Amino acid sequence: MSELQRLIATGENQQLDFKFRIDDKKKIARTLVAFANTDGGKLLIGVKDNGKVKGVNPEEEFYMIEGAAHAYCKPEVKIQSKVWEEGHHLVLEIEVEKSGIKHKAVDEEGRWRHYVRVDDHTLLSNKILERVWRLKEHGQSKPSSFDETTSKFLKLIRDESPLRISKLYRKSEMRMSEIDKLLSQLVYWGVVEMRMTEAGTFYALPE
Repeated sequence: MSELQRLIATGENQQLDFKFRIDDKKKIARTLVAFANTDGGKLLIGVKDNGKVKGVNPEEEFYMIEGAAHAYCKPEVKIQSKVWEEGHHLVLEIEVEKSGIKHKAVDEEGRWRHYVRVDDHTLLSNKILERVWRLKEHGQSKPSSFDETTSKFLKLIRDESPLRISKLYRKSEMRMSEIDKLLSQLVYWGVVEMRMTEAGTFYALPE
């Protein structure tokens, strides 16, 4: 088995994505940004979702990727490229390193938004995650004990988990702005887990 085939055999995951070819610069920019904002990753262009190598023209695909990174990622995402030869086919590998800053890409409505990589999905970030990022930048010490308000909030999460933030808004007596602040702190401290999925974002106490 070739080195490329061994890489493909790991399957699509948080740090690996297969693309048959690049047709949409804006869409691929979201994947580049998601890799940069999470743990970095690789794109294999010329590989179908089922792992079958179909090959591409590397120069044409690199032109598309480079354009996406420059025009539709803010700030621009830095990429590295490599060409694999598999039989009569060529596969373009694009590598994105984890970035020390957070990047945005254009969404379907033309707005600049943050994206992240979760498992093998590129997902839109949310306001709680972005608050957690800011807390990581500046730091905030976890208190030795929680007050009554926080304890009641944690009990609500424990009793109803996993739950969406909309349910917290409905069931908690706190204002939405207070919930946003407290929830982001609890996620940052590891007291509450934020589980991002294609179906939405859910909150629960760690198992």
